[in-house]
Amino acid sequence: MIRCLRTVFAGLFAAHAAVHAIAAPAELNPAKLRLVSANVVVLDAEDGHRVYSKAADELTPIASLTKLMTAMVVLDAGLPADEMLEVDIDDFDFLKGSRSRLRMGAALSRDEMLRLALMASENRAASALSRHYPGGTTAFVAAMNAKAAALRMTRTHYEDPTGLSPKNLSTANDLAKLVRAAAEYPLIREYSTTPAHSVEVQPTGQTIGYNNSNGLVKNDAWDIQLQKTGYIREAGRCVVMLATIASKPMVIVLLDSIGKLARMGDAQRVKYWLETGESMPPPVVKRAVQKPRAKAGKSGKRSRSR
Repeated sequence: MIRCLRTVFAGLFAAHAAVHAIAAPAELNPAKLRLVSANVVVLDAEDGHRVYSKAADELTPIASLTKLMTAMVVLDAGLPADEMLEVDIDDFDFLKGSRSRLRMGAALSRDEMLRLALMASENRAASALSRHYPGGTTAFVAAMNAKAAALRMTRTHYEDPTGLSPKNLSTANDLAKLVRAAAEYPLIREYSTTPAHSVEVQPTGQTIGYNNSNGLVKNDAWDIQLQKTGYIREAGRCVVMLATIASKPMVIVLLDSIGKLARMGDAQRVKYWLETGESMPPPVVKRAVQKPRAKAGKSGKRSRSR
């Protein structure tokens, strides 16, 4: 497994080495990396060396980060990519009440369902993928847990394929293993980093456009090979990424961030720290320039410019 991972990452990142000229400092001071996320791991994807960790063995709900395992189980099954899968009432979220634009009876190919589950975190797509697995959702979840065990994700447990269940639990260290394993699947790398995508839903022919749930895939300053975001109240804001930073493939796991922008802010801080060895400077806040008030005329009203 380790030899295979090194081969995959060597091929993925060799082409990027000349582009990213900044070298990571030989000594990185963890004290200079101050993050909002409660559970964190940053490691070298090639050899698994951890350069930073914070409460990395603490068990926590993982929300839609679950869908990386969902995707691996789907692809491992080798089922027809062009088979049409229909959304059923069993795919509706009665636990959290999350919304979806895939309505009852909507049908897409297995391939399209997989892309939407990864890039847009589409819950009904992930659920439909599991229902159309041999043996149904029960067998699918069993396969997810078996795959986790095979990857030595010893503190990980899955209850559902979407991540809506707070009983889907893992640790930052286990999720780093998941990211490295998922990177071996070209479709997971491609689909999870697709910036935007439109699908034609059958039988209506309606076209629906989706955007990636991780805005950093559209940021030219980032070179992301794989990513997945997640959120439920119990898990907080989460994100995992495999990205080239300072000419090296790095795995970043950020769990339980508070606030919509916190996880992406933490990702930016990790990137800056890896590239420079320093803490990222705080954002510059520009003070608003107050316009002088217009003088009142004889009538007591302010004069207006015409």
